[in-house]
Amino acid sequence: QVQLVESGGGLVQPGGSLRLSCAASRSIFSISNMGWYRQAPGGQRELVTTITSGGSTTYADSVKGRFTISRDNAKNAVYLQMNSLKPEDTAVYYCYADVRSLRRWGVGTQVTVSP
Repeated sequence: QVQLVESGGGLVQPGGSLRLSCAASRSIFSISNMGWYRQAPGGQRELVTTITSGGSTTYADSVKGRFTISRDNAKNAVYLQMNSLKPEDTAVYYCYADVRSLRRWGVGTQVTVSP
């Protein structure tokens, strides 16, 4: 099992940047797939980005060119660099990890983009 804890959320103005962190309770070296979802108020949870153990990434069209996912196996962490933020990026952001065919979730961190 693995526990995930997100951090780095907050209030930012449009055009600003935030860096989210997802800290795992154990080594992520063997975890093949990790990533981030988000859920806006009244909306469904949507996939934002994924990263494999080999470093391959995918992004939702809405964040391509603005968001960058990375992972640091030595620190047991995954990061989400978010640039050029827009009000529509406002959501709770959840980190996940696929461990033995089960998806583990963090508790989420709130990101609010507002003037």
